Amino acid sequence: MKFFDSHAHYYDEQYGENADNIINEIYKNGITNVINVGASVESSKKVVEQALKYDFMYAAVGIHPEEAVEGNVKKEDLLYIKELAQNKKVVAIGEIGLDYHYDNTNKNLQAKLFKELIEIANQVDLPIIIHNRDSNTDLINILKNEINANKKGVFHCCQMNIEFIKQALELDYYISFAGAITFKNAKKAKEVVEFVPLEKLLIETDAPYLAPDPYRGTINSSINVKLIAQKIAEFKNIPLEKVANTTYNNTTKLFEL
Repeated sequence: MKFFDSHAHYYDEQYGENADNIINEIYKNGITNVINVGASVESSKKVVEQALKYDFMYAAVGIHPEEAVEGNVKKEDLLYIKELAQNKKVVAIGEIGLDYHYDNTNKNLQAKLFKELIEIANQVDLPIIIHNRDSNTDLINILKNEINANKKGVFHCCQMNIEFIKQALELDYYISFAGAITFKNAKKAKEVVEFVPLEKLLIETDAPYLAPDPYRGTINSSINVKLIAQKIAEFKNIPLEKVANTTYNNTTKLFEL
């Protein structure tokens, strides 16, 4: 049985000096591969360094929409992301997208950054990893009507909204679920997971965030991706092995590994 955690953040300060020990434990616990995902210029540099250190780890480089503050992202930052993306261990541009959760969000700057990073993905011939929070309409509009990734990608930690997921699937994107589908208050989780075809599903932890039940509230790690796969198997009434191996194959197909 193979498990591929398609989205984690092992540069995060919550791991501190213990990051290497935790990463080594992941592999010992049967997690076959991990994609370590950047969210800024600094963290993108770090995920590449970590991916080069561990054979089973890959990297994605990008700039999170929350970084889209006036004067924060410069032209040289975008050029550096493009340079990093040409490393042999980098498999995607991400995470990138839109995030309207906070009242002071600069939507225009976020959209500009998102489109610039999609353009980079197309230039370096890589798929994208999309972050979306409270921005469904604008996000889909950009991908449908302004610019799309030539190699498509995945909506990471996808929200449990069937209408949105339907639009994402129509655009030929993959859908990735994290620990939130295991939460007791995730009332739509079963319906949403059943809706997504298994051949379009990825699994992730978003570690160190979103630890699944029964570890909710603790520092997450890729070891817990097995619990997400188990919950999907339960919802779809299929064997765990089928979920694990199919999502593994989906991930290797999307990122051309």
